[in-house]
Amino acid sequence: MNEALLRSLTPSVLGILVRRGADFAAAEDAVQDALVEAVRVWPADPPRDPKGWLVTVAWRRFLDATRADAARRRREDLVDEEPAPGPTPAVDDTLQLYFLCAHPSLTPSSAVALTLRAVGGLTTRQIAQAYLVPEATMAQRISRAKRTVSDVRFDQPGDVATVLRVLYLVFNEGYSGDVDLAAEAIRLTRQLATVIDHPEAAGLLALMLIHHARRASRTAPDGSLVPLAEQDRGRWDTESIAEGIGILQTALARDRLGEFQAQAAIAALHADAPTTEETDWVQIVEWYDELTRLTDNPVVRLNRAVAVGEADGPRAGLAALAALDDSLPRHAAVAAYLHERDGDLATAARLYAEAAHKAPNLAERDHLTRQAARLNTHR
Repeated sequence: MNEALLRSLTPSVLGILVRRGADFAAAEDAVQDALVEAVRVWPADPPRDPKGWLVTVAWRRFLDATRADAARRRREDLVDEEPAPGPTPAVDDTLQLYFLCAHPSLTPSSAVALTLRAVGGLTTRQIAQAYLVPEATMAQRISRAKRTVSDVRFDQPGDVATVLRVLYLVFNEGYSGDVDLAAEAIRLTRQLATVIDHPEAAGLLALMLIHHARRASRTAPDGSLVPLAEQDRGRWDTESIAEGIGILQTALARDRLGEFQAQAAIAALHADAPTTEETDWVQIVEWYDELTRLTDNPVVRLNRAVAVGEADGPRAGLAALAALDDSLPRHAAVAAYLHERDGDLATAARLYAEAAHKAPNLAERDHLTRQAARLNTHR
């Protein structure tokens, strides 16, 4: 069973059902039912036209659900509209579905969860694991989101800023999670940047390209994390980096700075440095100051503390860190790194162990555990 094929067909099939009159929530349920049926049937009897098969089965499942609630639908009209057998036109509805899922009536977290479920093809369990919440909690969140958008017209555009935020978070989920959505997020952001005049769309595309260019070097053959300072820069995709920097420079020239452009500028400075030692940390701190002004995000301040520690020394970084809430994600890991740079190996080892206990995923936990063990061995 080709799960990648099913995932790639999901947005188009969902879009067809919605355009034919199905409300979003019912269409999403029908498509999920069709995917389950495909998993059951296709291994023994693969269809000649997978997309057409999914459309037909999903539409029939929608009709079955509709007949159980006749007061909400006109049964005879829907039956007349059943798609005819045969090849289905290739229409990419994915970006349009992102706008629907990113409707302003949804919170950003609900919009991302709904998008991952309805468009990205992730299971509720996978999304719950990404958010570090119980599966039942995530199921309720997604159900509420579907109810919220069920009456929204399919041609009613969502908020561009929210779509950009969703694409950014989907990219991050694909970049670090078990299901690879990063390339799809880049494709959609590239598509969005060509159809709207928005500097932040260009900034987001640049940020994605530069981050994605370093992906091959982020993990060792055994799956363990490789910190930026230890990555083989010869494995970075220089063409993607150059494209991202070019897109960023064009966006910055418009003098309409936004957070994605600022983040991309920081990523570009890392990518442009031949070695870690040659990184322009002073300029990175300046960009973090801009980013802090734009977002006032505590995670940005946490990352800024690392940059200050590199530019002005570990004690300056620890002073910047002292102003932040120590309950922030990865606060202990940053503190451990700065204490190690300052020569306090005992404190660093303790903080690495503490950070490992709080790590959001197995790879990060193993990396931090090894850091603690390394320092304990050398003490």
